[in-house]
Amino acid sequence: MKAALNGCLNLSVRDGWWDEWFEPDFGWAIPTADGSATDEERRDELEAGALYALLEDRVAPRFYDRNAEDLPERWIEMVRRTLVTLGPKVLAGRMVREYVERLYAPAALARRALTPAAARDLADWKAKVHAAWPQVAVDHVEASADAVVGGSAELGSTLSLRVRITLGGLDPDDVEVQAVAGRVDSSDGITEAQTFPLKPAGGHDMEDRRLYEGPLALDRTGPYGYTVRVLPAHPLLASGAELGLVAVPGESAGGDTGEGAGVFLR
Repeated sequence: MKAALNGCLNLSVRDGWWDEWFEPDFGWAIPTADGSATDEERRDELEAGALYALLEDRVAPRFYDRNAEDLPERWIEMVRRTLVTLGPKVLAGRMVREYVERLYAPAALARRALTPAAARDLADWKAKVHAAWPQVAVDHVEASADAVVGGSAELGSTLSLRVRITLGGLDPDDVEVQAVAGRVDSSDGITEAQTFPLKPAGGHDMEDRRLYEGPLALDRTGPYGYTVRVLPAHPLLASGAELGLVAVPGESAGGDTGEGAGVFLR
């Protein structure tokens, strides 16, 4: 990790920190043989072959691709990108700051707020949410069509999302409705995901379904996908994942549609 502070480019299997922070501008990922090799010798053979192929076909040509001044411009661009973007992430100061801001300080504040009465109220709330959650569903997801033409959209444009949610008897304050968006990989999974909150819009119908709306900024080129999820929300929860509950499209028994979607950004 510390090699990034000196502008070193990485060449490794995607494991640990390299899996978390990998970007093509920081180096190269060696394809893993997990799941395709039944023994260690076969796995070593496959991954060694992938490593040599990367060195021959991509790493060495990138380094020896020189301009008129005999400088590897693209390689230097990757070094600069590594120094500017990856380097600050591997510092101990960044790690300590994130632990304090994301964990220690919120935990200390929550401890002070969790009086005996608040703890009883929280326990009652958790029981209510667990009982109601099987009825919580994403019934319908739609996006404005003006930003997308023929499955493609201009970089910097915005989708307006409208989502219909069944709350199962819960109040809007008991949940958080989020859009989840990011690049789409070769297996149609969303990578480098970002979340965007959607806000309640108006009342609800006789079936306790509520409408949520919000903008989704299209800020990355290439295949781009989005979906919607519902999480429990309470000021004293450590995070929306604490209860292990989530509602996503496709889990609704009575909804008309709830699939995520995607566009190609130019």
